[in-house]
Amino acid sequence: MRRQRPEFRRQVRRRFPNVIWLTLCGLVVLMLIILLSRESTQPRSRSVLSKSSYMNNKSMEGLNVTAEMLSPDSIARQLNDQISLAKAYVVISKESNNLQFAWELSAQIRNSQILLSNAALRRSPLTLRESETAIRDMALLLFQAQQLHYDSSTMIMRLKARIQDLEEQMSSVTDKSNKYGQIAAEEVPKSLYCLGVRLTTEWFKRTDLQKKALNNKQISTKLKDNNMYHFCVFSDNILATSVVVNSSASNSRNPDRLVFHLVTDEVNYAAMKAWFTMNSFRGVTVDVQKFEDFTWLNASYVPVLKQLQDSDTQNYYFSGNNDNGKTPIKFRNPKYLSMLNHLRFYIPEVFPSLKKLVFLDDDVVVQKDLAGLFIVDLKGNVNGAVETCMETFHRYHKYLNYSHPLIRSHFDPDACGWAFGMNVFDLVEWRKRNVTGIYHYWQEKNVDRTLWKLGTLPPGLLTFYGLTEPLDASWHVLGLGYTNVDPQVIENGAVLHYNGNSKPWLKIAMEKYKALWEKYVDYSHPMLERCNFH
Repeated sequence: MRRQRPEFRRQVRRRFPNVIWLTLCGLVVLMLIILLSRESTQPRSRSVLSKSSYMNNKSMEGLNVTAEMLSPDSIARQLNDQISLAKAYVVISKESNNLQFAWELSAQIRNSQILLSNAALRRSPLTLRESETAIRDMALLLFQAQQLHYDSSTMIMRLKARIQDLEEQMSSVTDKSNKYGQIAAEEVPKSLYCLGVRLTTEWFKRTDLQKKALNNKQISTKLKDNNMYHFCVFSDNILATSVVVNSSASNSRNPDRLVFHLVTDEVNYAAMKAWFTMNSFRGVTVDVQKFEDFTWLNASYVPVLKQLQDSDTQNYYFSGNNDNGKTPIKFRNPKYLSMLNHLRFYIPEVFPSLKKLVFLDDDVVVQKDLAGLFIVDLKGNVNGAVETCMETFHRYHKYLNYSHPLIRSHFDPDACGWAFGMNVFDLVEWRKRNVTGIYHYWQEKNVDRTLWKLGTLPPGLLTFYGLTEPLDASWHVLGLGYTNVDPQVIENGAVLHYNGNSKPWLKIAMEKYKALWEKYVDYSHPMLERCNFH
């Protein structure tokens, strides 16, 4: 027993120093690890902090804020918040007809804005002492606004009501604008009326003009010569027709080959004859007729003339009392029922000896040689026209009533529309396919105005459906009478069309396009000077 105890003690004495040394070594290693980790983490934290501060600085620059405004106790931010809320209350108080309170709010807004401006000028933050009064006064006004129930829900309700009221006013103003614009477009300017009267007087007073018109045998020969370039214009506007002829002559390489067939009404016939007899257009041949001389143009043959004899039609177009004003005024324009407008569907009857012809509206200007139109291959079609289906609202469904089964079963609603106003007609194919008969069919089907409202484009789309050859868009540029047109497109255009209400001879014309038309008006002409044309 005694021998074992000493052995036991000796073993304990041997192990105790080993444990201490191991513990001390572990502590040393742990301290080294901690020191190394601190040194490695310090640069990272610095880089993260520098990056975050850089981003904060960039954000401050983008938001245009100062360090003072970022402070939770920022007086400038408090004032700005009050001003924003006060401005909203000003609107609501005015809507509530509380003008005194709106004035008080506006005055306090100005006071707060002055404080902010002064602080910005001296480049130092606002102090509580100098802004305490302004903040307190504004807070009292905002509290008063809340007591007046100018809360968010009330503000939203009233603003919505105001928006609806403004939309109704805008709709009413738009309707009136369209109405007065249409009336202005339909009225004949005094200067044009004066010109017609003076020219009519001149025609009957001067027998030499009448003899000159009768004795020109060369004209009668050219009128039937299919080797010439034949154009037709149906109009009662002397000056507009003159611009069409003059611009065509001025830009033609061979003006002596141009033949213009003008058809007008009996009222303007003498004036038109006088103007084109006394003026020369670089050798262009001009013939003037009146549609009243066409014996075949009667109610038994022409559906439009037959419809005009109907009392309901007369009430619809001339009094407008049968649908409580639901139909827009532009569809009630009696000019759409004028034979000068519908005569374009009877061109083969008007010019029985011609084979090919270019139709021009009287609101166009020609700025290129149009001889190229007479060699365009229509590929067996009757009508050559520029398509207008670049946008969906110029497709067939825009002009026709596709709820009607007759329209729905015969015509593709997405078919391309095309422009009337500059058209090449193959009159041989026209007669062969009886295109005028097709027009009569659709015109008679629309006696109750259920297929389309009014105008000549919708029946034209029906009549020439499948018979129209698209022309290059540069031949016919539209929109100069109602919208903005790309200047490059205008420069490259052969025929510029002032379709729309803003005709170039009216005061409501679009000024930036008027010069293109006036270029072909000789304002120094004695007749124009007497009638105060400017």
